[in-house]
Amino acid sequence: MFKITLSAGHAKTTPGKQTPDGTMKEWEFNAAVVKYLMAELANYEGVAVLRLDDPTGKRDIPLQERSDRANAWGANVHIDIHANAFGCTWNDVGGIETYVYKTKPKEAVALAQKVQANLIKATGLKDRGVKAADLHMLRETKMTAILVECGFMTNREEAELLKCDNYRRIVARAILDGLVSQYKLKKKAKLQQKLPAGNLYRVQIGAFSDRKNAEKLAEELKRKGYSVYITN
Repeated sequence: MFKITLSAGHAKTTPGKQTPDGTMKEWEFNAAVVKYLMAELANYEGVAVLRLDDPTGKRDIPLQERSDRANAWGANVHIDIHANAFGCTWNDVGGIETYVYKTKPKEAVALAQKVQANLIKATGLKDRGVKAADLHMLRETKMTAILVECGFMTNREEAELLKCDNYRRIVARAILDGLVSQYKLKKKAKLQQKLPAGNLYRVQIGAFSDRKNAEKLAEELKRKGYSVYITN
């Protein structure tokens, strides 16, 4: 089983993590991306997913608790979802960047590069590159870990994107594509539903006051290969 932990950064209650006008909490974006990414990953074989943040957003689960849980579960990969900010007022700083731990683990860098490339291709935003930093969820997790900053809440145009459901879905799909590319994840085979042997399903086509009209339609249907019978 290939295990992936996901974490929506912060919570609804985290002070300051919002757009300058207060119309969106960062967690709202992060949580939506996590939800869509989990739904996408459910379509892949041998993949288990564990969410580390509070799905209600009411509790800002401490980072140590999150990393401990990921380690105890034995995750193979961890992805932390965030929206960025530059200061606390509107400005023109923008783009997407993906972080790995400061020692630049080889596998984490490879995953980050794939995710970053897919995000830039899918969104068209400025490519701020793959960066290294000493962040808790990258340092304290024992598995391959990346942290993705998916746009700036302090940039008016990007803030509008972060509020948009379609943009959130695009981001989730781009991250998924990076994971699929890195780990060669395979989609589950679609189950074809078949009718149980011996069952018959009756469909009534129409009712006619003139039997000749009914017989005419019946003949047309028979020529097309249908089994037809006429009742009074």
